Amino acid sequence: MIKINVIIVLQITKYMESVVNTFEGIGDSCPFEAVSDACEHRAMTDTHKAKKLFRDSNLNKIYSPSPNGIKETLGDRFIPCRACTNLNAKFMAEDDGAKHHTRTEASNNASDNVDTTVAGGSSRNNSGQASGQSSNGSNSNVVLSKEEQQLNSYSQLLKSQILGYENDSENIYLEPCSSKTSTGNEGLREINASKSKKNIFRFKNEIRRSDPSYASNTVIGIDPDKLFPSDQIMFQQTQRKINKAPFKVLDAPQLQDDFYLNLVDWSSQNLLSVGLGPSVYIWSACNSKVTKLCDVNNNTGDIVTSVSWSQRGTHLAIGVNSGETQIWDIQQLKQVRTMGGHLGRVSVAAWNNSLVSTGSRDRTILQHDVRAQEDFQQKLLGHKQEVCGLKWSFDGQQLASGGNDNKLFLWTAQSESYLAKFSDHQAAVKAIAWSPHQRGLLASGGGTADRSIKFWNTLTLECVKSLDTGSQVCNLMFSRNVNELVSTHGYSLNQIIVWHYPQMTKVATLTGHTYRVLYLSMSPDGESIVTGAGDETLRFWNVFPPLKSKSINVFGCSSGLIPASMNIR
Repeated sequence: MIKINVIIVLQITKYMESVVNTFEGIGDSCPFEAVSDACEHRAMTDTHKAKKLFRDSNLNKIYSPSPNGIKETLGDRFIPCRACTNLNAKFMAEDDGAKHHTRTEASNNASDNVDTTVAGGSSRNNSGQASGQSSNGSNSNVVLSKEEQQLNSYSQLLKSQILGYENDSENIYLEPCSSKTSTGNEGLREINASKSKKNIFRFKNEIRRSDPSYASNTVIGIDPDKLFPSDQIMFQQTQRKINKAPFKVLDAPQLQDDFYLNLVDWSSQNLLSVGLGPSVYIWSACNSKVTKLCDVNNNTGDIVTSVSWSQRGTHLAIGVNSGETQIWDIQQLKQVRTMGGHLGRVSVAAWNNSLVSTGSRDRTILQHDVRAQEDFQQKLLGHKQEVCGLKWSFDGQQLASGGNDNKLFLWTAQSESYLAKFSDHQAAVKAIAWSPHQRGLLASGGGTADRSIKFWNTLTLECVKSLDTGSQVCNLMFSRNVNELVSTHGYSLNQIIVWHYPQMTKVATLTGHTYRVLYLSMSPDGESIVTGAGDETLRFWNVFPPLKSKSINVFGCSSGLIPASMNIR
């Protein structure tokens, strides 16, 4: 047993001596310095691999070119290079990162000797060979073409809105930012075909920023005229919805089908007066109560030919067929004054404070002052046939009159001579309306042979606009709430049209009457209108929006023009 152990120890000793000899041989053939160099080389290789692995795992990091052309990783305090930065990069960002990863790998695997890259995506190396694909065989033309198309549309939209350029005024294309080394994070730059450099912060004369209507007529500051056709629909003005059916219809028996009469008027006290044959009825819009005010017959066969409320709505002027004009106190329900002077029926009447102007078939216009004892104070001569239209301006300085002689006259409150005579209409002028929004703007409408609406500037005495409506114009009235007007028509359409001024585009067309719509009046709040026709019906329509500002009263003028009371003699 002892002999066996000794043998094992000897064998172990010999083995150890052989191992020592082996290490001594290695040390003689491979000195320590060589091993150190090899280890250093191996360590540097591992460092480059780690850097490459770090670079590949951070594809979305931001790089900035240094002066020597080597891209360096920057920290959070990054100052971008304005020459190559693409400010629209986020506009082109895609949710799917696969395309961006593929594009980056293709760029990283590309040859280092690339000189330039053109907009189409094809590159040319030093050997002169052109390739439309990257070195790994993936085609990037499709992606770049899509980006170019979207960025081109986006840049044109910005240029048209910010710089005031037209869509097709400049030829704009895109190309990658030029660089000696191509990476996956290179941005796209906008290049102007005609001007390579432009100061975008320079003021330009053609930009319409100084025009006050530029901001008010656009949505969020974007001009719809400079948008692409596919985007203009978003900025079209929304048309107001108007109910095409009347909200109330009243029977009006014996309502005359006479173009030259004026038998319906709505007061500021929300009372509607209607002349039906020889009688005048009052309908209250508050409680729908109907009251018979008077009967002008008195066994004489007389009939009512016109009605007109005073501005305060306390007195009603009634013109009759015999030529008289009656003044009624609506609160006491009694007649307070009768004024003569006309030789024919009183077709129309208009109030101006305490002054009542009446037009007659005898071709004259009389000015009655209800405070004076005389029947009238002035007689205005000029028309050759029956006077059927009379309207005072809202400031009370001018009176417009229309007649069956196709003439429109303009008068002043201080003179018996007319200020102007317009002969442009080819038929009777009954429809007359003053604008409450623009001083000196007058609208007039012609009969069947004329069918037009004309607008006049009474300050310069010129016709500023004319529109052919296609049918007889019976009445005109401007809205007090918005810059619109309503017209009623006879032969042959019998319709009601709401117009937007000054474009004169149709806002709504209302139908329902079977005869000529000869009568028109407006509610005191300016939202509703009432129309009357020879079909012996009164129809109420809600056509205008409510008044936004309360600075204008229901008369469309300053309250200082309305007298607190009138002493009628």
